[in-house]
Amino acid sequence: MKVTFYQPVNPILKKYIEGYYFVEKDESDKPVRYLTFPDNYFIVSACQNVTIAQDKGWVEIRRSLSENLVIDFVARCSVPTEIFYQQSINEITVYFKPLGMYHFFEADNSDIMQEHIHFSDFKEISNTVFNEPHRKKQIEMLEKYWLSKFQYKDLTLAYSILTDFETELSIEEIAVKNGITRQYLNKISKRYLGKPATEFRKIQRFRKVLISNKKVRNLTELSYENLFYDQSHLIKDFKEFTKISPKKFFENVDIEQNNIWLFI
Repeated sequence: MKVTFYQPVNPILKKYIEGYYFVEKDESDKPVRYLTFPDNYFIVSACQNVTIAQDKGWVEIRRSLSENLVIDFVARCSVPTEIFYQQSINEITVYFKPLGMYHFFEADNSDIMQEHIHFSDFKEISNTVFNEPHRKKQIEMLEKYWLSKFQYKDLTLAYSILTDFETELSIEEIAVKNGITRQYLNKISKRYLGKPATEFRKIQRFRKVLISNKKVRNLTELSYENLFYDQSHLIKDFKEFTKISPKKFFENVDIEQNNIWLFI
């Protein structure tokens, strides 16, 4: 199974979409199993001719006996998840940056985004893209589709809170800075980001460590650079999000890749 990741070409899309990857059937058709780790993206996938079974922490994809197109949406990836492809398939997956998805769909709440995707024409464009044999043309079609859906929305407060989540300010201090209560801040976080404020920040901090480790190899430095209390705090979060220690994780996972997976 071949997997390739692409970042958007259009500058507007770059602001709101992290990227998309294409999964392709190959001649080997071997099963593939890997772990993927918590992130704060909203993720939309289109899979061709499959059946999907899933629960918290695992997803199994196999080929369907009949032709179909399955659209899947993930708004809350907060645990390490085992992905098992029984055979190679064709798939398109789009990663939206936090708050980015709201500029392409009418939904104003993460809880109802699934319904809006279901009733959109994303399935139709996905079928069209799958039927196009050339990758460059596929990307052009995909970007043209998202640009046709783009509409700017005023999410000033949500973006202000999102920016503050990257700082050393406490949740209480962020609420005061934005002139709202802590309870209302948490409500906004759940509504627009799909998870409570503390959970979002915890995952964001974990993801920043992955980026930072491309330059820093010392766990103590990584801890303090990314707002952990100390090294043991970093190790504790890593084991929660990856099931393994940071040392073993960095030894076995290629963090230079856009899709950070541990093949098992």
